[in-house]
Amino acid sequence: MEVTEIVKYLPHRFPFLLVDRVIEFEANKRIVAIKNVSVNEPMFTGHFPDTPVFPGVYIVEALAQASGILAFKSRNRTLDDGYIYYLAGTDKTKFKRSVIPGDQLRLEVDIINLRNHWMKVSGKAFVGETLVCSSRLTCAEQKVS
Repeated sequence: MEVTEIVKYLPHRFPFLLVDRVIEFEANKRIVAIKNVSVNEPMFTGHFPDTPVFPGVYIVEALAQASGILAFKSRNRTLDDGYIYYLAGTDKTKFKRSVIPGDQLRLEVDIINLRNHWMKVSGKAFVGETLVCSSRLTCAEQKVS
C-alpha cells in the first residue's frame, strides 16, 4: 500500500503523517509498515540540531498510525465512513536505541484484543533487525460525522 492509499485511512498529513508504506496486512491480525526517517523532517531543527535524534513519541505515534490503518482495513472502512481512531493509551513502552536520519523504521503491529469501539495491540519498531521500541497501545474508535 502506497501513501496515496494510506491517506484514505489516516487523517494525518505532512509533517505528521508517519507511515510511508504498508508492506504486510492481515485483517484482524497484523500490519507491517515502513517509516523512512529523513534529515529534512521539521523536528530535527530542534531535536537536536547537532545530533539529530528522532523523538521517541514520534515512534510511538508511527505505531499508533499503523494501528489505525489496521483497524480501518480490518473493518472495511475508510475516513469517508465518518470514523476516526485515536491513540487512547500506551503501556510498557521501552526504547532500546536512538533512531537517526537515514534509518528506516519497520513498524510491526499485532492485535491483542479487537472490540467494537477499541483495540489493544502490541507494537514493535525495528531498524534493520534491531528492536528500537516496543509498546502496547490502546486505540479508540469515534464517530465524527
